Amino acid sequence: MSDLSNRMHASTNKIASEHTRTDTSKSTSEKLGLDNPAFWYSGGFIALFVAIAVFDADLLSTLVNTGFAWSVKIFGPYWQMLLLLTFLIGLGLAAGRTGKVILGGLAEPEIDGFRWMAIIFCTLLAGGGVFWAAAEPIAHFVSPPPLYGPQENPQQGAVNALSQSFMHWGFLAWAIVGSLTSIVVMHLHYDKGLPLKPRTLLYPVLGERALKGHTGAIIDACCIIAVAAGTIGPIGFLGLQVSYALNALFDIPDGFTTQLIIILFAIALYTLSALSGLNRGMQMLSRYNVILAMALMVYVLIFGPTNFIFNAYIQGVGSMLDNFIPMATYRGDEGWLSWWTVFFWGWFLGYGPMMAIFIARISRGRTIRQIITTISIVAPFVTCFWFTIVGGSGLAFEIADPGSVSKAFEGFNLPGALLAVTQQLPLPMLTSILFLILTTIFIVTTGDSMTYTISVVVSGETEPNPVIRTFWGVMMGVTALILISLGSGGISALQSFIVITAVPVSLILLPSLWNAPQIAMKMAKAQGL
Repeated sequence: MSDLSNRMHASTNKIASEHTRTDTSKSTSEKLGLDNPAFWYSGGFIALFVAIAVFDADLLSTLVNTGFAWSVKIFGPYWQMLLLLTFLIGLGLAAGRTGKVILGGLAEPEIDGFRWMAIIFCTLLAGGGVFWAAAEPIAHFVSPPPLYGPQENPQQGAVNALSQSFMHWGFLAWAIVGSLTSIVVMHLHYDKGLPLKPRTLLYPVLGERALKGHTGAIIDACCIIAVAAGTIGPIGFLGLQVSYALNALFDIPDGFTTQLIIILFAIALYTLSALSGLNRGMQMLSRYNVILAMALMVYVLIFGPTNFIFNAYIQGVGSMLDNFIPMATYRGDEGWLSWWTVFFWGWFLGYGPMMAIFIARISRGRTIRQIITTISIVAPFVTCFWFTIVGGSGLAFEIADPGSVSKAFEGFNLPGALLAVTQQLPLPMLTSILFLILTTIFIVTTGDSMTYTISVVVSGETEPNPVIRTFWGVMMGVTALILISLGSGGISALQSFIVITAVPVSLILLPSLWNAPQIAMKMAKAQGL
């Protein structure tokens, strides 16, 4: 092991010294990423999207809806197979001798286990995991998924609703955002010295062409646009949803001024956190947010419908495992799929390459088994339990008093569903406020990690210039503000656009299905396993 450790440290020192040499020779424009065509492609595209939204919202809506319909129809079946294969191949690598392979050129992990898991949970679960946790189970309870159909027994209907929600936020969703792709990126970056950029994922297929010129820049730009769209959306939703909740709780006007203040506060928080780097702001925010989430889970478990939560979790997970392949491959109702399964797959796919880079950055010294079991197994089970705590409580309240949650959810009102749940718990005002704080910090941790990762890709630095971090942080927040100022149409157009961006990104992720196993086997041999 000491020999392996020495080889790893030598390799890391070599990369670090090469990085330092290039660092000192870089001009200011290079450090800011202004010489990188990916900056202009991605920034220009986002600016064009906003300009069309401002000047001709109807045109944007037509373009986006056409693109959305085409994307889900043509690519929906491919995405379903891509996610399923990514998860299954990852499990195979973790279970075999390749699971012992240490990634990142360090013999020991850089970040301790709790903080590492806290960052992963907060970044990937994001704010969606709070509002959707309350809203999705009640949505499936009111309108049963086609695979299950209507149920005479409301308890069984509740289990089926949770099972479908587990499918969307469970194994496949987590696996695509950082299992196989992380293996490819970590090997090519830390062992081969290739850049920490999405283009590196296509190096085994395209060779040097992927790293240089406009081909590499377009690959990076597609991934930046996808992850920016996927982050701008939740920032916008945060403004709309917290504004709604403040109005319901304190009669604060639910208008653009309130939304503006909330989003400006979020921008300030996540930009400062991104500026402070991985070892300070991001770790601190993630740690406190996980502690708050755990405290709320315990509180709801004790004072909420405890028996229902445990029974629904066990039965819901059992039902999800029993129907895992049928749900993963379901193609019976394409209209339903396009607004549920395929919509979520598009959203998570968009995060894939950039999350691989982020996980590669925080996971040095971890084994393939640790990364895959944490991301593809542990995190999904915890997420499912979280959905049962929040959404399961809502279902229990709805069964006991029909309409107590479903009425608040009418019109697809996500924050309405969450408040309908928290208002039926003891200390409803305090519980509601804590859930809003939790949501805000979840979205802030997603904002800061994506701001940091985009800055890494654009600048080519593992510690990007503060100016470029601030630019991307502020730009994403301001874009969200412009879109919500146009009314619900702006954010809903962005929501559908997220799925369109998944088309090129899903093609970038495809080669990892065979490249990750090849790399893992080669590294197992090199490490004498």
